[in-house]
Amino acid sequence: MSIQFFLKAAISGVLIALASTLAKRYPGIGALVASLPLVSVMGMIWLWLEKPDVDNMAAHAGATFWYVLPSLPMFLVIPFLLRSGVGFWLSLFLGCALTVVLYTGVTWLGPRFGVRL
Repeated sequence: MSIQFFLKAAISGVLIALASTLAKRYPGIGALVASLPLVSVMGMIWLWLEKPDVDNMAAHAGATFWYVLPSLPMFLVIPFLLRSGVGFWLSLFLGCALTVVLYTGVTWLGPRFGVRL
């Protein structure tokens, strides 16, 4: 693998570590950092540096929007389940499972409504 891959992985890992470290002491600030579309923005930067193609980038950014939407309910389901006494791992699993189901729905329905994914 290339040095570029390891550089991307290191930068991405530092941002995740920063968010989780902040969340230990300041849950709100940690959540803010985690909610920033850093992965999407960094992904677009890496993609642009490797393949500076306007049409490809526009398609990527547009598809990212449609895939973000089905991930949002997870952030409502997990706290609801946790506050209802469901354990963390099961809550996380159910939230992720819901997201997979919703991703599948968007992937199946999107093109039928003219959404390019």
